[in-house]
Amino acid sequence: MNLKQLSEHLGLSQTTVSRALNGYPEVSESTRKRVQLAAAEGNYRPNLRAMSLATGKAMTIGHVIPVADQHDVVNPIFAEFVAGASQVYKQHGYELTLTIAETRNEESIYRSIAARGAVDGVIVHSPKRTEPRLALLREIGLPFVVHGRVSESDTPYNWIDMNNRRAFKQATQLLIDLGHTDIALINGDESLNFAWLRRLGFEDAMRENKLPIKKALMASADLTETFGYQTASALLKCSDCPTAFLASSYVVALGIRRAIGQAGLQMGKDISVIIHDDELSYFDNDGAIPQFTATRSSVREAGILAADMLLKQIDDPTLFPQNTLLESHLTMGLSTGPAKRA
Repeated sequence: MNLKQLSEHLGLSQTTVSRALNGYPEVSESTRKRVQLAAAEGNYRPNLRAMSLATGKAMTIGHVIPVADQHDVVNPIFAEFVAGASQVYKQHGYELTLTIAETRNEESIYRSIAARGAVDGVIVHSPKRTEPRLALLREIGLPFVVHGRVSESDTPYNWIDMNNRRAFKQATQLLIDLGHTDIALINGDESLNFAWLRRLGFEDAMRENKLPIKKALMASADLTETFGYQTASALLKCSDCPTAFLASSYVVALGIRRAIGQAGLQMGKDISVIIHDDELSYFDNDGAIPQFTATRSSVREAGILAADMLLKQIDDPTLFPQNTLLESHLTMGLSTGPAKRA
C-alpha cells in the first residue's frame, strides 16, 4: 500500500495522512491514531526518497560510535540505546545510519557526513569529561544530542543523562549502612564522564561517613566480564580485601560473581555486590527478588527520549537546547548483606 492508496482508503488527503504519520501537531489525536492503525493494517511503508525530496531532509539520523577496541562494537548498552531510539525514528519515517570511527579519524567522518547532507542530525555517544565534538558539531551546523553530559562545558547543548553521581552515592551509602567500610569500586573508563561522575558519587559517600578512600580498592577500564573477574580475583587475594563491591555494569558484576565463587565465598553472605543495572534485554535482573541489588535506569528509555529530543531540534532549529536528567531507583536483591568480618 502506498500513500495514495492509504489516503483513498481513509478518505483523507495525502497531506493530512503524511502529517499524521510524521507527528505534526496540527493533526488531531483521533485522526493520528486512525491513520496509524490503518497504516499498520495495510503494511504501509513510507517512500523515504519521496519524503526526502518533499522535505529537503535526508530522513536519516547518524550514530557515530567512537571505537577504541573490539568491545565498543558489541557493547550491549549501546545496542539497547539504539533499539529504543530506532522506535522513534521508525514512527517519524527516519532511518538510522551507523558509522564506526577510530579516534584519529572521527572529526573527518563528522565533516564528511555533514558536507554530503547524509544525515539530518546525530547522537553523540560516550562523551568525555572534555569533549571536542561539541565545538565541531556547532561549527559544521549539524543538530545533535549527547547521550550523557560533558562536565567541563559552559555552552548549552542538548543532552540526556542518568544522575550517575547521585546513584553511586546512594549505592555506597547502602553498603556503609550495612556495615561495610572496605568497598571496592569497579568502574568504567574514568576519562568518560559517566564513570567520572560515578567515582565522585562513591567518594562523596565515603567522605561524608569519614571513611578512607583507598585507591588500591578502585579500578577503571572497559566494562567487560573479564575486567570484573580479574580485578575481583586479585582484590580477594589481598590481606586487606574488600567486603563489598560496587560495579558499574551488570556485565562486570558477572565477572565479580565468578571470582567470588572461585574464592570459595558466597555473594550476598560473605561478599556484597551492588551494580548499576541499565535494564538490558539480554541480562534480566527482575523477579520477586532480583539477583543483584542495583541502581536501575533504563538505557532503552534514554534512547527513546534522546531520539525524540533530536527530531524536535531538527524540526525547529530555533529551540533552546534541552536537557533531561533521569534518576535511577535502588532495588534490593540477593547480592547484599551485612558486613562479615573474620
